[in-house]
Amino acid sequence: MKLKQLLAEKIHTAMQAAGIPAEHGPHIALSKQAQFGDYQANGILGAAKQLKTNPRALAQQVLEKLDISEIASKVEIAGPGFINIFLSQSWLSENLNAYIQDSRCGVEQSQKPLTCVVDYSSPNLAKEMHVGHLRSTIIGDAVVRALEFQGHKVIRQNHMGDWGTQFGMLIAHLETILADNSVAEVALSDLETFYREAKKRFDEDENFANTARDYVVKLQSGDAKCLELWQQFIDISVSHSEEVYKKLNVTLTREDIRPESAYNEMLQGIVDELQQQGLAVEDQGAQVVFLQELADKEGNPSPVIIQKSGGGFLYATTDLAALKYRGQVLKADRNLYFIDARQSLHMQQVFTLAKKAGFVDQDMSLEHHAFGTMMGSDGKPFKTRSGGTVKLVELLDESVSRAKALIAQRATDMSEKEQQQIAEVVGIGAVKFADLSKHRTSDYIFNWDSMLSFDGATAPYLQYAYTRVKSIFAKAGVELEQVNGPIAIEAEQERILALKLLQFEDTLELVTAEAHPHVLCQYLFELASAFMSFYEACPILKSDVEPQTKQSRLALSRWTASVIKQGLTLLGIETTEKM
Repeated sequence: MKLKQLLAEKIHTAMQAAGIPAEHGPHIALSKQAQFGDYQANGILGAAKQLKTNPRALAQQVLEKLDISEIASKVEIAGPGFINIFLSQSWLSENLNAYIQDSRCGVEQSQKPLTCVVDYSSPNLAKEMHVGHLRSTIIGDAVVRALEFQGHKVIRQNHMGDWGTQFGMLIAHLETILADNSVAEVALSDLETFYREAKKRFDEDENFANTARDYVVKLQSGDAKCLELWQQFIDISVSHSEEVYKKLNVTLTREDIRPESAYNEMLQGIVDELQQQGLAVEDQGAQVVFLQELADKEGNPSPVIIQKSGGGFLYATTDLAALKYRGQVLKADRNLYFIDARQSLHMQQVFTLAKKAGFVDQDMSLEHHAFGTMMGSDGKPFKTRSGGTVKLVELLDESVSRAKALIAQRATDMSEKEQQQIAEVVGIGAVKFADLSKHRTSDYIFNWDSMLSFDGATAPYLQYAYTRVKSIFAKAGVELEQVNGPIAIEAEQERILALKLLQFEDTLELVTAEAHPHVLCQYLFELASAFMSFYEACPILKSDVEPQTKQSRLALSRWTASVIKQGLTLLGIETTEKM
């Protein structure tokens, strides 16, 4: 149930009845302080400026046309024309009761589902996944889960790097190793070591380097033997990525991979089309598009090289082909790219050129959702102590190990197996929540102690809050699904919790509109905190609590457990029944 949308529609109708032009909306926002109500409409001031009238007087006219008595217990004007809205407790109760048995926690399916193509993770198959792949992978996956939950059609696209000059070097090295009767899986069990060995040979052995260069040409021309070696390398490399995805609880599968090589046959056609349209011109032997739309301060157009002087293609060519495929074959309404901020200009160029060339429709949404960097305690990009790249699987394993040590201190009644299972849920969840809870565009400092803390906005805190709620039902001797209310809001802590529960759908709208998972993280923390305040102030299982009050509070607890679990699931974080 979209509470903000409901309020916006009713206030917008009243604004128009008061003579305000339709283009002025009410701008509904949550009030930051309780004395200003639950919600605030902030759109009167702008309308008053255009109409050259007193904003408070105009707000009064809107109030005279506004009837939300079934929703609000009080509506008042504050400051220069703000409208404060205090929701009624009876309305909160009625709406919670309407959705008490809803497995979707009150979130309705979209009436206008979109086809959303989401490009995320995209590791280079020449190397193992490292911490630099974490943000794209988990931010993209959280947004994908939320979009699907809302009812949109989501097509995952894992644009893996599986082509280019480095693969000539790698398959030449693999061929040498296999000639010694080694097994490919064993040879490639450590991709980083394999890559370093190949690179060392390439730099030091001229004969090997020439062979590697020949293999690049053979690979690109479709040589059967080279393609066979390349496919072996790719299959094993993909398996490495799949292991990481499984550990991370990420929904990407092998079927979602659409690698660079998938667009090879389209690349010359992209260049030909751009030439035919007069967009691509020869410059120093290369084919270049000059985009005046992205000109610098001096008016110089932004150059996009789409073919090298030697005939080779570039990332821009492949990305244009991918975008054409997503627009014309997959028929996407939204294209979301989760690629780090350093690629911002590249993505602007590709988006601008794709629309200019007609590779995608003008009304298609092309979105680059950039993200910041995970930093070490020294404020520099996260590295090993020796300055090397941190393998993602090693980071996750260490988090699980640290979580197990913490759980062992707290859980004296659990078996070794139970502790290990909970440690995996808590450890992986801690890494993911610590990242997802930060604003996507911000850099953040990686800190073990804060992310594994059971206090504050962390995964362990929310996972523990969920088990606390579940324990109430265990003590009451009832199954959570058996509790159906009815809910009757009376105490202030009940009202605060009820309001927060009804904001779940609006929260997801914010998450998917701007690809901001941190909004959901903050919401879940506020919800858990509201529950803790409710639990302390409103007894549930004490003998002197009236039966109807007990049922109402159990129903509020059921709602809370369901929303916390569903919210964490959308973030790709698991819960446990006890901790």
